[in-house]
Amino acid sequence: MNPNNDTEPYDYLFKIVLIGDAGVGKTCIVQRFKSGVWVESQASTIGVDFCMKSCEVNGKKIKLQVWDTAGQERFRTITQSYYRSANGVVCAFDLTRQSTFLNVEKWMNDVSKFCEENVSKLLIGNKCDLTEERAVSREECAKVGSYYSVVDYIETSAKDNTNIEASFIKLATVLLEKHSSSNLQEEPNTVFGLGSRTKPVKSTCC
Repeated sequence: MNPNNDTEPYDYLFKIVLIGDAGVGKTCIVQRFKSGVWVESQASTIGVDFCMKSCEVNGKKIKLQVWDTAGQERFRTITQSYYRSANGVVCAFDLTRQSTFLNVEKWMNDVSKFCEENVSKLLIGNKCDLTEERAVSREECAKVGSYYSVVDYIETSAKDNTNIEASFIKLATVLLEKHSSSNLQEEPNTVFGLGSRTKPVKSTCC
């Protein structure tokens, strides 16, 4: 299956929003997930960018629409509008910068304000390859993840390609279980769907 083929048929489409402070590696995470490459120098995201990638979970073809949001304060009003129809949220911080970990509270508060109540949340600590520079313990991170009822806390490295795909597959698996076990019926302009398609479903926010 070609992961970058947007016209491939699929069973479900889920919208995932990636949030966190500027410089924690969100764009590198998305690029590594989408194309398997890592670029050391990335320009700061302006507003919002997104990519599509297909994967298979429990025999179902899942298309993930991943929205990479800017972490700078001046873009928060713009990026918050993309939370509303998200099925899942990935909140990322930099394991070598304690300030980005402390700001998880700010990002999770935004999730509570602007996302649906039942949105699935994943917390990831990026740059786990920089063990000598680590500023936050795994225990602290797991405790915060538990406090915000995330589906999991995972440590990643976009540079080493550690747990990048596993993180998105974990969230996709949770979303699949949630929606396949529910009685929700497909409606126009939803971000997940039942049955194969040849065109992606449009998000309600774009």
